[in-house]
This record gives sequence, C-alpha cells and structure tokens, in this order.
Amino acid sequence: MVSEEEERKKAVMEQEVEIIKRMSKIKHKIAVMSGKGGVGKSTVSVNLAAAFAKRGYKTGIMDADVHGPNVPKMLGVEGKNLGYSEDGITPVETEEGIKVMSVGFFLSSQDTPVIWRGPAKTGAIKQFFAEVNWGDLDVLIIDNPPGTGDEPLTVLQTIPLDGVVLVTTPQSVVQEDVTKGVNLVKNLNIPIIGVIENMSGFICPHCENEILIFGKGTGTKLAEEMGIPFLGRLPLDVETAASSDIGTPVIIKEPQSEISVRISKIVDKIESQIISKS
Repeated sequence: MVSEEEERKKAVMEQEVEIIKRMSKIKHKIAVMSGKGGVGKSTVSVNLAAAFAKRGYKTGIMDADVHGPNVPKMLGVEGKNLGYSEDGITPVETEEGIKVMSVGFFLSSQDTPVIWRGPAKTGAIKQFFAEVNWGDLDVLIIDNPPGTGDEPLTVLQTIPLDGVVLVTTPQSVVQEDVTKGVNLVKNLNIPIIGVIENMSGFICPHCENEILIFGKGTGTKLAEEMGIPFLGRLPLDVETAASSDIGTPVIIKEPQSEISVRISKIVDKIESQIISKS
C-alpha cells in the first residue's frame, strides 16, 4: 500500500517534470522585482512585455502577484476567460498577441480578496508553471509582488531564469529595500539584468521642464555600489497612468512619447544582454 507521503512525493516529482517540459519551450524568462510596493513595477512589467511583442517576439506575462493581480486590467483583458484543454490551461491573449496568466482570471469579482497563506500562494505559482500551456515563447515576463517573500522566492527557485530586472524609485528608503532584493538574487546565483529607476522626475507637459520630485541619481548609485547594470530612468508620466487605467500600455498607446522612447532603450539593453547573445 502506497503511503500518503509517497503519493505526495510522486505528485511533486510529476509537477517538476511538467514544469521542466513547459519551461523548455520558452527561450527567455525574465523576473521583474521590487523591494517595496508602489514603485510602478507592474506598469514596468506590462510595458516591457508590450515592447517585446512590438518587436515581433512571441511574448507572455505571468502575474505572480496573488494579492494584487493588476496585470489583466493593465493589458485590457480583465474579465476574460481562460481556456482549458488536454494540453492544460490556455492563457488569455491580448490584441497584441501577449499571452497573459493571472490569479485575477479566477476571481468572481475584482473586489474579491485573495485570502491565502504561504503554501497556497506558492502552490498556485507552481501550477502556473506546470499547467499553463504557454506554447513556444521567445520571452516570458514574470511580474512578482514586492519584497522577498513566498511568491518571488518561489519564482526564483522554481524555474531557470535568464535574469532579474529590479525596479526602484529615487527615494532612499526604497533603495534600502531594493538592496535586500539584489542580495537575495545574488545569493541564489541568478543573473541580475539591471536596475530601472522609475518615477524619476516629472516632465511638465506645459513647459517640458523636469521636476525632481523624489530626487535623482540614487538608482545609478545603487547600481554602482552593488556592481550591477543600470538600465535607465523612467519619469512620472500622466499618459502612463492613464494608459494603465484603460488597459493599453503607454508604449503602444503613445509610442513617440518620451517615456516610450526610454522604455525602448531599456529593452535594447535587455536584448543585448540576454537575447542577442543566445
């Protein structure tokens, strides 16, 4: 007679095999992290995914933020239904062809709170890797919740990543938390693609002068001190916030805007690091 423990071990092994099989079809996997909430990490994630899709890459984005699954709304697919087949769960697809997976698709209402403890959250993330039929992708962006807790740790330890992008703001208190994230990633021997300093100044739409609301330069200082690449600065931008609210990333809605140009330059650097060399 097979014991419960043996059954559990068997199920874990089968899931691990399935994860390896699914992830082997995805060429490049990039995790986006932040040390603290409210730095615009999800906005950065969806715009990176949209930028890669615009360049012709087969792109997916996984929303690993169980308690704040905002990616579907930001990509205009909130309320859409997932597909199911013998090959697994079929992600929702945007008009631009970005494949999207999120806990948000399972909620009866966007006001429904996800009241899960650690094991349930880590289990859901592993299911996303094992049971979602991503198909053949060039790039998968994984939008992690802030901090170094269960969800980001599960992502970092479950699949082989090409690297991690860290999002920060110019505030020193945020820099302290990002440093913890950098050390976590380094301790796990995962490559760090670089740091993005978000909310880095506000460009006045009337006079076009830049107002340094939260200061300037702390992102570059952090990168220098930690010995990691600095990918670029993204300003506070009215169009970016409005674009997220209507479900169209700013790089698609306003491709000629200053922030879209900066996002494109950041993607150039990511391409040169992990895609052009592959």
